[in-house]
Amino acid sequence: MERKESGKKSSALNNHNEMKVLINKLLQISAVPQEKDVSKLLENHKDMTVIIETIKKLQKKVVTEDKNRTSGRTCPAIIERFTNWFKENGAELEGCDIREIENYGLGFITNTKIPEFSLVISVPKKLMLTVDAAKKTPLKQLIEKDDLLGNMPNITLAVFLLYEKYKSESFWKPYIDILPNTYNTVLYFTVDELLELKGSPTFEKALCINKCIIRQFAYFYKLFNTSEDSVSHIMRKRFSFEDYCWAVSSVMTRQNKVPSENGITRIDALIPLWDICNHMNGTITTDYNPDLKRCECLALKTYQPGEQFFIFYGERSNAELFLYNGFVYEENEHDIYWIQLGISKDDPLREQRTELLKMFSFELNESFFLTKDGEPINDGILKFIYIFKMNQEHLEYWLKSEGYNFSLCLNIQESWSFLQTRLKLLLGTYKTTIEEDLKLLQEEQLSPNRKLAIRMRLTEKMILKKGIDYADRMIERNAIESIEKIQI
Repeated sequence: MERKESGKKSSALNNHNEMKVLINKLLQISAVPQEKDVSKLLENHKDMTVIIETIKKLQKKVVTEDKNRTSGRTCPAIIERFTNWFKENGAELEGCDIREIENYGLGFITNTKIPEFSLVISVPKKLMLTVDAAKKTPLKQLIEKDDLLGNMPNITLAVFLLYEKYKSESFWKPYIDILPNTYNTVLYFTVDELLELKGSPTFEKALCINKCIIRQFAYFYKLFNTSEDSVSHIMRKRFSFEDYCWAVSSVMTRQNKVPSENGITRIDALIPLWDICNHMNGTITTDYNPDLKRCECLALKTYQPGEQFFIFYGERSNAELFLYNGFVYEENEHDIYWIQLGISKDDPLREQRTELLKMFSFELNESFFLTKDGEPINDGILKFIYIFKMNQEHLEYWLKSEGYNFSLCLNIQESWSFLQTRLKLLLGTYKTTIEEDLKLLQEEQLSPNRKLAIRMRLTEKMILKKGIDYADRMIERNAIESIEKIQI
């Protein structure tokens, strides 16, 4: 018996020492400055992933499992316990039932007609997990001591969520149990699944998010294992990479802003019940009622019985929804594609271009976006290109002029052709075509994350294609107008 106990202690010590070495390696690799070269950023991610996989195997051996956790959030007992909890604590849900909905997970299904702007959900502040609430727990000591927790409220909220999950008893347990076990955020993507985004501007952002969270995990693992406060004692027994990804994803996909207790600032919050709502196009119909100290959600349209009750998350592009919410919304009326335009350091007319760009409040390197709906290309992009394409004579003229009708002296055709070529080059950076992506999405054997990545890049390609077609029409129109002028 003594030999078995001795063997367990020896094994635990070896695991602890191995974890210590791996965490230090992770901190070292993740400290590499942000690379501008995406291929180098990818290699850095691969190096970190190798270490993370070893850490996950080690932590499965030593991290205590949650014996009170049921198999899934859609379990009737979990939903019933959550429902009783929010009702007992003053939250209200009118005209809807919590149901599992295909392709959505949990959501609300209406059980009666709900008129537009009717109050459907109300959640008192005492039910919300907030940074203010975190500071009323033993976590306060760590928040005041640690710069990362003190300066990054969203990270504080993720740690607070884990702390409440790990406690033997938590007021928020019915809420924590109804949260998803896993997410479709980029933190859950394998390297191969992330590679589906290659060529997309979202690819670099996804790698950066992963790098940031991996470094945070290593940082907190070391903090919890070297601190002697009561929170660290609880956290160090169960804190794992998988749990940290879960907590961060819970916050990323669900966080909102509510007034702080002093009423001056707004703080990060997780709002139980309200965060079960899924997204559709519309207008924001959720707000905080300071008099009743609760979050209130109104119906954004009239609902008939049996419909899913949706809310509008706000004007977010599909890239934002993909990176921070874990889904892509093809009907997104606010979807955009960002492009970068800049003046080369080797441009002999760089100084004059810089001066003229400043007159229009442009930077030397500027970000513009193409839109999904309406005309995809705005005047801002064209003005920048006009300045980019000006010769010395035109630059000198416009620097002295008080009028800015560029079309009077510039070859508009040349500017549109330049933009069209640029958009074609961006579309060409993807390794597949639109048609190939549509075909790939029909394959059943693809993992959900791989399908999600394909859908993400497809929405980007559709916007680029629309921009190219629009530029083509403008080139054709300008050519016709030029011919007509010559004939006159």
